[in-house]
Amino acid sequence: MFEEIDLNRIQDENARELIKRLLNLVERLTADLREAQAENQRLRDENNRLKGEQGKPDIKGNTRKPATQDHSSEKERRKPRDRHKSSKIATIKIDREEVAKVDQAILPADAEFKGFADVVVQDIKLTTDNVLFHKEKYYSASAEKSYQAELPKRYAGQFGPGVQARTLALYFGMQTSEPKIREFFEHVGIQISEGEVSNLLIKERENFHAEKEAVYEAGLRSSPWQHTDDTLTRVDGQHQHCHVVCNPVYTIFATLPSKDRLSVLDVLRHGRARIFRLNEETMAYLEKIQLAQTTRQILKDGCGTEELSEGDFLSWLKTHLPELGKQQRKAILDAAAVAAYHAEKGVAVIEALICDDAPQFNWLTHRMMLCWVHEGRPYKKLAPVISLHRELLADFLKRFWLYYDQLLTYRKQPTPSERARLEAEFDSLFSTRTGYDDLDNRIAKTRAKKDSLLLVLEFPELPLHNNPAELGARQRVRKRDVSFGPRTQDGVRAWDTFMSLAATTEKLGVSFYQYIQDRISGTNLIPPLADLVKKAAEELKLGWSFSSA
Repeated sequence: MFEEIDLNRIQDENARELIKRLLNLVERLTADLREAQAENQRLRDENNRLKGEQGKPDIKGNTRKPATQDHSSEKERRKPRDRHKSSKIATIKIDREEVAKVDQAILPADAEFKGFADVVVQDIKLTTDNVLFHKEKYYSASAEKSYQAELPKRYAGQFGPGVQARTLALYFGMQTSEPKIREFFEHVGIQISEGEVSNLLIKERENFHAEKEAVYEAGLRSSPWQHTDDTLTRVDGQHQHCHVVCNPVYTIFATLPSKDRLSVLDVLRHGRARIFRLNEETMAYLEKIQLAQTTRQILKDGCGTEELSEGDFLSWLKTHLPELGKQQRKAILDAAAVAAYHAEKGVAVIEALICDDAPQFNWLTHRMMLCWVHEGRPYKKLAPVISLHRELLADFLKRFWLYYDQLLTYRKQPTPSERARLEAEFDSLFSTRTGYDDLDNRIAKTRAKKDSLLLVLEFPELPLHNNPAELGARQRVRKRDVSFGPRTQDGVRAWDTFMSLAATTEKLGVSFYQYIQDRISGTNLIPPLADLVKKAAEELKLGWSFSSA
């Protein structure tokens, strides 16, 4: 019955409006029914488990999920590109050459030599290089002291640079588990215990930790805009959060117990001690927060030009506003911390953050660019049962991604006239009224985010999506699936450091294994990664639109 409805054929306006409302009522009731069925099944399963039985098995079907279950917008966002397969032979390093000769016995008498046909065969050697050092010893009777030769620095400990580098590369670069690394070494002929593998991963890695910190500082200074995202992680079996900050030349991971606004700010401030400031900006952030007039006046009277440490600010709040509620106190702390961040001098302060619309990212920077791919996902989650509504949704999504394509074109050739046209077209597109209530409500929510979605019109270098940070978070998820999570703070630090270095070397075009080998062996032929980050950012001119604003 619903498949044949054509509202345009209904002449009576009142009847047409009534049918629209009935169709939307059907959609709401259907959605409520789906939720109730899912909740009922969950409760049945829980009841069965409490009785010692099993819940409904989650058996995956052999057929692909219907399109309504795929909430990704990648298919619509991506456009097919012409691919040209290039030869890899020219980039292969040749270690040695051999001549393959023809058996002279099979050649006719008149056969003439016509040169060579070159073929490159790639291979690798995996052999042990165990060294028995005979360390010289001397004794001086006059000094009553023994003297003994030191091992070369690269051979500190029980394992040489090859084992150390491969352990780090396999675990953090290839996401291999510790038991599999131990198994690999045993096959090659290296005797190593599980504890020794763990120690190679997390102990005595201060030089790498220092380089990661330098990379982050260089990365924050490399552009006035940054991507950020976070994902759940585990530390000793307990839930924590891995924060990702990146741009085209680096990626940094930072694990913290929480993902609230102050925690995100701690990450963006590179772990500096928290500071707070009561000023006009603080009060502006608090305009939309429900506070008593007396509370606002006390905060206003406390405004000044000096910044306060966390201890001093908490003491000030305890003295002057002892009756603050939990939510009000949090809002004041957030606002004062953000205001202090924006007023900092001599450090990298991010101008624009590219992220999703999670509430903890609000206020953190003066400008925020929302991800268009994230904005497209709620539309894909709509699952109308009325064919008319499905057609309306499909038509609007087509227009949505056509507009996205126009923004991509604008980024390449921005002009004032095109900027004005795209802004007007945004207003037109997201003022659409389709008659499908769920879709219209979704369109209105997008329209309310206009300033953040269209920041690219002012700064054309900004990406339209947050995929780089999401891909970084996905790396942590894959690592979490293989190795569950670190168990100690040393492990947390190692995970953050080496995953940061692995992701950054990939962006810089540096082999992670060669980098690790270079640092452990002490050859240091690869320049400091922070210098490479700075150089790459200058070549890409990451801040060009901000410097000209």
